[in-house]
Amino acid sequence: MPITKEEKLNIITEFGKGSQDTGSSQVQVALLTKNIIKLTAHCQKNPKDFSTRRGLLQMVCDRRSFLRRLYLLRPLRRSLSHPGDPADAGL
Repeated sequence: MPITKEEKLNIITEFGKGSQDTGSSQVQVALLTKNIIKLTAHCQKNPKDFSTRRGLLQMVCDRRSFLRRLYLLRPLRRSLSHPGDPADAGL
């Protein structure tokens, strides 16, 4: 189940600099985190869905690279991402 428009707009307004800021690293991390949470629940219900699992791992990798960029370039803003997420343990 993909993110609805309302959820996406809420994430963009919460983590972005404005309502049109969809490209900043904070917004990308927040959107990827929301997608990862939904896909994780789907993969737990459907353990043989390997294509979704591959997409989930790809999103985790993408989010990790965004978090690394936030950590290296903007250390004060990395607190906006979700540091307690277990998927970030290998960062």
